[in-house]
Amino acid sequence: MGRKAGAARAVAFPLVNATDSPYLVGLNLEGRRVVVVGGGTVAQRRLPLLISCGAVVHVITREATPAVEAMATAGQVTIELRDYREGDLADAWYAVACTDEADTNIAIVAEATASKIFCVRADIAKDGTAVTPASAEWDGLTLGVLAGGEHRRSAAVRNAVVEALQSGVVADSAHAPLTGVALVGGGPGDPDLITVRGRRLLAYADVVVADRLAPPELLAELGPHVEVIDASKIPYGRAMAQEAINQALIDGAKAGKFVVRLKGGDPYVFGRGYEELEALAAEGIPVIVVPGITSAISVPSSAGIPVTHRAVTHEFVVVSGHVAPDHPDSLVDWDALAKLKGTIVLLMAVERIGKFAEVLVAGGRPSDTPVIVVQEGTMRTQREVRADLSTVAEAVREAGIRPPAIVVIGTVAGFSVNAGNVNARA
Repeated sequence: MGRKAGAARAVAFPLVNATDSPYLVGLNLEGRRVVVVGGGTVAQRRLPLLISCGAVVHVITREATPAVEAMATAGQVTIELRDYREGDLADAWYAVACTDEADTNIAIVAEATASKIFCVRADIAKDGTAVTPASAEWDGLTLGVLAGGEHRRSAAVRNAVVEALQSGVVADSAHAPLTGVALVGGGPGDPDLITVRGRRLLAYADVVVADRLAPPELLAELGPHVEVIDASKIPYGRAMAQEAINQALIDGAKAGKFVVRLKGGDPYVFGRGYEELEALAAEGIPVIVVPGITSAISVPSSAGIPVTHRAVTHEFVVVSGHVAPDHPDSLVDWDALAKLKGTIVLLMAVERIGKFAEVLVAGGRPSDTPVIVVQEGTMRTQREVRADLSTVAEAVREAGIRPPAIVVIGTVAGFSVNAGNVNARA
């Protein structure tokens, strides 16, 4: 008999693996039950994202890693230390099978499928009914990449996209224009050591007012429309330089442009960042302050020197060497500093290192206290000179060390374990 027109017809769809043609979708798991079976290192990696989504997460496992136990102790998840049993997925919206037993994972996926619950199988992604993408958050966006279960590939692409956004190579053209000024710490010199937020704001800049010590490679990443003002060459003379910088920031912001003040190190560590903040606040201009990695800690680290070390030093002091110890503008109590047993880090001090060494020895620091001077730290051109307080001035002079350089004084300055292999640039 022929089929009547308009009658319903059953169509058989071939069974397709989760990784063959996935439908990428964002799930709203806020307040919804999610069951994770397994409490090992795989669960440890998966749980934080589920928690951050607001899911009500229940973990079933024979044993859990300390990190998973800590999540339960903190009330972020609930946990039962036992074997998986059929029925454990009741009322769940989503499930993750991440035990180290294939048969158990198969049973979890089977229950989830029968109950119409999407389930990730962590050990064999294609045998689940859902696949977890390599994901990242970027300025209000959630990025997800699937690569047919090839997790390394999806992670590599995810990382590349995020890096492109950070560098400005890829920009969100729909991003609402920013206004005002951002005081951004550019870090110690290596362009890779600027913060993620700092790099993102640079990508949105209309005007960049850059310090001499700001990483110059970052300026090369800017678009051709961006106006770059070299703060080290602003006119009116040395005495008026800061006032001129303040005015450049104010003028740019009042013209409706987003201005980034790119500084070396951290804006508030001997960087006059707060002076600029005060000037902008007086004009009613909104300001974003982005901390930077200060050279006081990062440059010694690039030479293999920790500023603190257990059982060696319990304090470190960062001191400006902008003025000599006997200068009337000096605010440093050098006698008190000399009596400390910890680490002293001197910034902007290399040209007067002899005077600083003399006053520290006169105040009680042993003359054989180790000293390391690091020029252009974190850069490919980094140079180091090792000496002690009695010989450092001569060593610096003979080596021709010039600013920018960091001086580290104290026991830690004599450390040299694997110094030749520390922080090789990738």
